[in-house]
Amino acid sequence: MALLSSQGLSVAPSLAAGLVLAALPLLEHLELPRPTAGAVASGLGVSRQRAYQIRERVETAVAGLVGVTGRPAAPAPPPPPDTSQVTREVIRYLMEHPGAAHRRSRRTRYSDAFRHFILELGGRHNDLDVAQFTQATQIPLGTLKDWLAGGRIDTDAPGEAHNLTVVADPVTETRIASVIAAYQQWEGGFRGFCEHVTWHLRIPFGIALIRDILEAEGVRIPKRRRGRQSAKEHALRGQFETFMAGAQWVGDGTPIDVWIAGEGYTFNLELVVDAATAAFVGASIRDTEDGQAVVEAYKDGVATTGEAPLALLLDNKASNHTDEVVEALDETMKIRATVRRPQNKAHIEGGFGLFQQAAPALQIDSLAPRDVARKLLEIVVETWARTLNHRPRADRDNQSRVDLYRGDDFTEEQRQAAHDALAARLAKQHKARLTRRARLDSVLGATLDDAFAELGLDDPDGHFRAALATFPITAVVEGLAIFLAKKRKGTLPDGVDARYLLGIVKNVTDEAEGMAIAEALWEQRQRFRDRAFSHLDADRERLEEDAADTLDLIRRIADRATAAHRRFDQIFWGRALADVIADEEPSERRRLFLIAARRIHATHRLNYRDRKAIVRHLAALLQPIE
Repeated sequence: MALLSSQGLSVAPSLAAGLVLAALPLLEHLELPRPTAGAVASGLGVSRQRAYQIRERVETAVAGLVGVTGRPAAPAPPPPPDTSQVTREVIRYLMEHPGAAHRRSRRTRYSDAFRHFILELGGRHNDLDVAQFTQATQIPLGTLKDWLAGGRIDTDAPGEAHNLTVVADPVTETRIASVIAAYQQWEGGFRGFCEHVTWHLRIPFGIALIRDILEAEGVRIPKRRRGRQSAKEHALRGQFETFMAGAQWVGDGTPIDVWIAGEGYTFNLELVVDAATAAFVGASIRDTEDGQAVVEAYKDGVATTGEAPLALLLDNKASNHTDEVVEALDETMKIRATVRRPQNKAHIEGGFGLFQQAAPALQIDSLAPRDVARKLLEIVVETWARTLNHRPRADRDNQSRVDLYRGDDFTEEQRQAAHDALAARLAKQHKARLTRRARLDSVLGATLDDAFAELGLDDPDGHFRAALATFPITAVVEGLAIFLAKKRKGTLPDGVDARYLLGIVKNVTDEAEGMAIAEALWEQRQRFRDRAFSHLDADRERLEEDAADTLDLIRRIADRATAAHRRFDQIFWGRALADVIADEEPSERRRLFLIAARRIHATHRLNYRDRKAIVRHLAALLQPIE
C-alpha cells in the first residue's frame, strides 16, 4: 500500500490497521489474497478492538469523499423552536393573576394587564412567528393579530351568561371579607368574578348580593347607564304649577305630513291643552306655524269650553307673540315658556306624542286638491281629540278629561289666587325684559333696530334684541356682519329668523372667550408649571431611573397616559412619550411609535375614542404637519 514503506509506517499503527480492515471486504469481492483480521492486528501491534473502532471511523470518512451524482440533497429543515418557556410564562402569569383570562361560553375575556404582558412576551421571543406564538400562548390567531395591530376590536365582549343556581346561605363577615379580597386581585369582568366566587371559592352568593357587597365597600362603583334619570331630573318632576281647570292653557304647533296621490303636503297642527286636566280644548290646521294659527286654536278652545282661560302659555317663537295674538287674547294673560325647561310644555308635547301613536297613515291615493287634504286632517284631529277627551283615565278615578274639566269645582278665592299668581309671573317676565332693555346701549340699540329692519327679522317684543344686548358689542357687530354677508351671498338656510343671528353672535362670543381662555391657560401654565406639574415631573424622573431600556420606558409612560383620569395628565404623558421616541434615531422612531400605539390600544379600560385621541396626539407631536 502507498501508505506503507520500507522505512516504516507513516501513519499510526491503529490507523493502518483500520485502513486494512476496511479494505478486506473489497479484496474478498475481487477474489484477491487477503490476510485475516487477527493477522492484521497482530502484525501492526494493536488490539483487535482498537482496530475495529478505527475501521468504523475510516468507513464513515470514506463515505463522504465521493458525492452522489445528480442534484445535491436538500438540507434538512431546522428543528422547530422551543416554545415551552413561553407557555410556562403564560401559565405562571395566569396563576398569579386570577381572572386575567376567563372563558365563558365560546368567548374569552382578557384584562388589559394580560394584553400588555402578551405584547411584552412577544417582544422578548421575537424568534417565534405569529403561528408559533399563538400555539404557545393558546390565544386565537385573529385575537393576537388584532392586539399586535392595535385595532379597534375588543375581545372581551360579554358572552352568554351562565345560569348560576345559588342556594341560600348565611352572609358572614368572613365570606364578605373573602369576596372583597378576591375582587381586589381580580382582573376579569364582573360576571366572571361572580362565577369565580360561586364555583371556585365555594361561596354561594348571588350576583345581586355580590354587587351590593362590593358597592357598599366602595371597591366597585357601577357606571350609570344611559337613559337613567339623574337626581336633578327627578327633582324637576312635578314642578309645573297648575291650578283649576280653565286657569291656564298651553299651546304649541307641530308639522303634519299628508300624502295625496303620491304628493306630500305639510301642515301645521296648532294644539291647545288645558294644563290642569290635560284636556285638548282647541286646534288649528294651517300651512305654516304663525300668529293666525295661535289665534284660531285659542278661539276654537274658547268655543269648546265656553269661556276663555286666565292665561295661555306659549313658547318663545316670534310668531306666538305678534300683535294679532295679543289682540285676540284680550284679557287672557300671554305667558312665555321658560327657556330650556321642556317640562313647561309637557302637556302639549305629550298630546303630540299620543297623536303620532294613534293617528293612521294620512295617505290617499286618489287625486284631490289641497283643500281636501286639509279637511281630511281636520276630521282626523277632531275625531282623535273627542275620543281621547271622553276616554276614562285610570289615574283619575276613571274620569275622562271632559269630566275633569267640567267637574272641577273651585271657589272664587281660588280663581283670584290663580289670577294673582299668573299675573305675578307675567310681571316678573316683563320686569326682566325691561331690565335687559335698560342695559341696552343706545348706540347698540339703534344699530340693532336698523339691522333688524334691513335684514327683515321679526322681533315684535324686542326679545331677541334684548338677548343680543347681553353679548359683547364686538361680538354683536361681527355677528351682524356675518349674517348680512351670508344673506348677500345667498348662503343662509331657508326660513332662518333672529334665532340664527343669535346663534352666530353666541358662536363668535364663544370663540373669543375660548381664545382668551387659551391665552390665560398658557400664562398660568407658564407661571405655575413647576408647582402644578411637580409630581408629574418627579414621577417621570423616577420612571427614567427605573426603566431597564428604552422599550421598558416607553411601556411605562404609555401606561401612565392610559391610566390618567385628567386631560392635562394625558397631555403631559403623551408629550413625555414623544420626547423619549424623538431622542432615538429617525430610523427607529416609527417602530417605537407603533409599539407605543399597540400598547395604548391594548388598554381596553379606556374606550376606543380616548385611545384614538392619545395616539393622535402622540402622532401629531412626532410628525407635525404645520
